[in-house]
Amino acid sequence: MKWDLTYLFETKEDFLASLAKMQEYVAKLASFKGRLHEEKSLVEYLMISRDFEEAFGRTYQYASLKSDLNKKDVESLTHLNNCYMIIYSYNEACSFQDPEILAMGKEKVLSIIDRHPEIEEFRFMCIKLFDQNAHILDAKSEELLSYYSPLLSSGSELYSSLAVADGKGETITLSNGQSVVVTGGNYRALIQESNNKEDRKAIFEAVYKVFDTHKNTFANIYKTVLDADKATYKSRNYSSSLEAHLDRNNIPTSVYHTLVEVAGNCNESLKKYIKLRKEILGLEKYHTYDRFLTLAKSDKKYSYEESRELFFEAIKWLPEDFNEKAKEVLREGFVDVLESEGKRSGAYSSSMANLHPFILLNHDGTLDSAFTVAHEAGHSIHSMYAAENQPTMLQNYTIFVAEIASTFNEHALLDYFLGSSDATKDEKIMVIEKAIDSIMSTFYRQTLFAEYELIAHEMNEKGLPINHEVLSKIMIDLYKKYYDLDIEEEVVKKFVWAYIPHLFYTPFYVYQYATSFAASFKLYKDVKEGKEGAFDRYIGLLSSGGSKYPMEQAKLAGVDFTQKETFMAVVERMDYLLKELEELLK
Repeated sequence: MKWDLTYLFETKEDFLASLAKMQEYVAKLASFKGRLHEEKSLVEYLMISRDFEEAFGRTYQYASLKSDLNKKDVESLTHLNNCYMIIYSYNEACSFQDPEILAMGKEKVLSIIDRHPEIEEFRFMCIKLFDQNAHILDAKSEELLSYYSPLLSSGSELYSSLAVADGKGETITLSNGQSVVVTGGNYRALIQESNNKEDRKAIFEAVYKVFDTHKNTFANIYKTVLDADKATYKSRNYSSSLEAHLDRNNIPTSVYHTLVEVAGNCNESLKKYIKLRKEILGLEKYHTYDRFLTLAKSDKKYSYEESRELFFEAIKWLPEDFNEKAKEVLREGFVDVLESEGKRSGAYSSSMANLHPFILLNHDGTLDSAFTVAHEAGHSIHSMYAAENQPTMLQNYTIFVAEIASTFNEHALLDYFLGSSDATKDEKIMVIEKAIDSIMSTFYRQTLFAEYELIAHEMNEKGLPINHEVLSKIMIDLYKKYYDLDIEEEVVKKFVWAYIPHLFYTPFYVYQYATSFAASFKLYKDVKEGKEGAFDRYIGLLSSGGSKYPMEQAKLAGVDFTQKETFMAVVERMDYLLKELEELLK
């Protein structure tokens, strides 16, 4: 149940040799400066770029995975930082690329690609580049901006150091006298298993304590992230940070605003669900961490092996090729399963061009962790279809469509539980609760964070003060708006903005969980209902990798994000599931 990183490099020395070779690639690419207008040079430059993409992908993945296994390992962190330095060197050395290609004109560049099928995979990249023409600066300005690229990512690196590398589990004593070490990976399970409200409070505060203690530092780090985005949108002639982040994938800002409008205003069932939970659980006061309590109890634990088999059973009705890929992505050596000291929290699937994907888990035996197996397998299956059908430069799909495959698998697993003939009433309650919680966490909660990002960025862009009190106030207001909960009563919950790593690592990322959830629900529904060509269209989306703009990919598969109805379908699903739950609870 551990990664076998010898798949990437047999020894550390092999990795270091590859790392050293990356600088040679960068130097070779840099030598083309001023020559891309020559047809032969452009072709040669692009082919070397492709070789670099493949070689660096393997090198970076090894360093990244090794570091995530133990964030306290200084040597692994050094190797990862050396990879970041390669990226910075590449950005600086090749800053001439876009201005020189743009200077040639779209017609000339595409005609060269027409004559050289060996660089066909760069066509879409060039089309995107010309679509972004208004935001690409002259060669000297691009070179100048490249010098600042390390500073633009300093916020995320500082956050990682403070929240992860310097973090440690908090030991607390429960009401029964038992001492437990509370970590970001186990606190949900500890709360779920607790029948004592004071213990639940202590467990929750043990995790959030660090964000209260370092609230000024976290706020300043987030201000760095906001300032980096502000500098980028202004220097590249965008009207806002939101537009800068969405425009690169040709996504209208109206999609973001429509999502926020629907989730922020159509949440009556969400509020009603929380009130129902409070009543059924017999709570005097409902706290946000009470969401981990279940309405029906079960002592059942799901080992990793059981979780994997449940997922395989849930997708048996889908075509054989899909099932084979599911088994392949969860093969021994490509999944790191259990939590360990220093290991990165959470879960992810890591994919690089032409390589087998790796999955990180922190499996804790809960029902949630069983669904996480299906979720991350979805990402890896997506990557395998893309690698099978696209060349190197077109395999990397956008974040916008990334969560479609993962949540598609969750829908299948939910249906499997609901359709189980020997399921007890309590088990059915648990599964419907899981379905509702999935909408609550993936659609509503992520949109709440998306609205927080929008407000924080807009305030910073207007020059308004940003500090921990301002950021906490935004969250206090949004939790009232979405859940009708006053998080000031929980003391540390208002620092949830510092708890969510995506806000620091990848701004304007989390809204895509909600858009992908809406898309996957529509696609899964079509497949489940046996609509002609539905599964083929879904696999077509996965197989298209990064060969088209994501809105176009989704539309070809049958999802139109320009329509409000796409998001309203999730709201209606929430309404339906709540009614089903109420009937069961009677």
